[in-house]
Amino acid sequence: MAATAVRYLRSVGASTTTGPVEALPRPQLRAVGDDERAPLDPGEFRRVLGNFATGVTVVTAPASEGEPGPAGFACQSFSSLSLDPPLVSFMVARTSTTWPRIARAGVFCVNVLGADQGELCRGFAVSGADKFAGVDHDAAPVTGSPRLSGVPAWIDCTIQAVHTGGDHLIVIGRVEALGAADEDEADPLLFHRGRFGRFAT
Repeated sequence: MAATAVRYLRSVGASTTTGPVEALPRPQLRAVGDDERAPLDPGEFRRVLGNFATGVTVVTAPASEGEPGPAGFACQSFSSLSLDPPLVSFMVARTSTTWPRIARAGVFCVNVLGADQGELCRGFAVSGADKFAGVDHDAAPVTGSPRLSGVPAWIDCTIQAVHTGGDHLIVIGRVEALGAADEDEADPLLFHRGRFGRFAT
């Protein structure tokens, strides 16, 4: 569908350049005002939205100068965004202690987890631990961000823009390189109602 949209835009003369896209200014971060809060119970919000099944990723970044090692966190709010130019997005809590390290690096790699990598996900979901201890990885080809071994797919990115979204930030990444395992070996890890799962055939 995305390819069809690009062909249509080109047919009507719209620009679909694959050149550099100018990043938007960094947004002003502020607290959510009381008058902006909807009359919703947070627990009910989570329960209802938990019915939307997602894939699971680990977003990683190389260590910046002065940091002890690379950064990473488990993320289920990843999405493809644009084909031309190639953009992806993920959402991260503004309270995240990992996000500032990724922001300083200016790059990241999205590691799409496979059906048997639930424990790997749990390791990256904790705070304050050495998340890379015992985790086999190499450097993604363009940014050098950690590319975890055995993942079905990976997307190597530079940070394009960051937007505010309530108590989260919306991070836009420009794809610099990507790859995937053979389709027969690429069952994804799924997350639904607070539990991991997989496709049943």
